[in-house]
Amino acid sequence: MRLIPTAEMTLGPFFPREFAQGLHDLAAGAADAIEIIGCVTELDGRTLDNVVLEIWQADAAGRFDNPEFPGWGRAATDAQGNYLFRTVRPGACAGRAPHVNFLVLYSGLMRQLQTVMFFENSEDPVLACVKARERLIAKRETPNRYRFDIRLRGGEETPFFDD
Repeated sequence: MRLIPTAEMTLGPFFPREFAQGLHDLAAGAADAIEIIGCVTELDGRTLDNVVLEIWQADAAGRFDNPEFPGWGRAATDAQGNYLFRTVRPGACAGRAPHVNFLVLYSGLMRQLQTVMFFENSEDPVLACVKARERLIAKRETPNRYRFDIRLRGGEETPFFDD
């Protein structure tokens, strides 16, 4: 007998498209803004529409308690599975390399997924514990643009962490 998840067992609510609108820009007015872009895919490489991504991060000085910087944002993927955040490059904090925390929410998931994006040449205790560490390092596309693709399942799955 094979058990199949039902709607009551999946993560909800089912997000309206406007749930993430306008919350992707953490760097409003910042001259040193960067973009984090990526694509969210399934096991077979199929892109996923309306995946909600939340990020939280330190400011450029490595502080989470800066009243001038929100440190949190939300975006949703488009029909091609793409997302975009505008933010500042975080600084190092408390023995950690600069990083951006991601939370992934999607109507078919059984639980929320958490992962971390690092920048090139990062040495961090979290990276030291992960076998597929290269999947947690953003690819620099331009001086101010980084690509961080997220694969939900399969051989190239992004490493996810428990709460």
